[in-house]
Amino acid sequence: MENKILVETSARHIHLSEEHINVLFGEGHQLTVKKELSQPGQFACEEKVTVKGSKGEFKMSVLGPARKASQVEVSLTDARSIGVTAPIRESGDIAGSGACTLVGPCGSVDIAEGVIAAQRHIHLTPEAAKDLGVEDKEIVSVKLSTPRALVFGDVVVRVSDKFAPAMHIDTDEANAAAASGVVYGEIVK
Repeated sequence: MENKILVETSARHIHLSEEHINVLFGEGHQLTVKKELSQPGQFACEEKVTVKGSKGEFKMSVLGPARKASQVEVSLTDARSIGVTAPIRESGDIAGSGACTLVGPCGSVDIAEGVIAAQRHIHLTPEAAKDLGVEDKEIVSVKLSTPRALVFGDVVVRVSDKFAPAMHIDTDEANAAAASGVVYGEIVK
């Protein structure tokens, strides 16, 4: 398969600011690494946070390290089921996004924005982007040859020397394609 890229399913999770870590888990709390993730320096934490919307709540895994602003990433199905607004956005683009309440073992905080459904995206190093013939911020399509093969459009390419090559889709998208285990996609532009 030419132009192939590893496709990973990104389940619902939350990135927390240092301020919110202190409120939710206690002043000076340090996140506990449970498992290293595929992107360098990123990790799943032992800590979990309850995310509450108007219709329900989920307990979600925290991903580290701490970020500048807290960000809750859910699928559109997740958003509907707990009653939150989750516009489709690139990670970090939280201005005017959905609100929710975060609850931890030591406290809670209402966030006025920060809930998103992450736009499907591909992380690439500059070398991998060159090899695949794509550029940072380019929008491409990616074909998954799975039991329910489909082509995902509106996939944003993100290029940095801090990335490891991988495409990220959410659980709704993975389920639609019957994607499980090790899956590769082909950039078809």
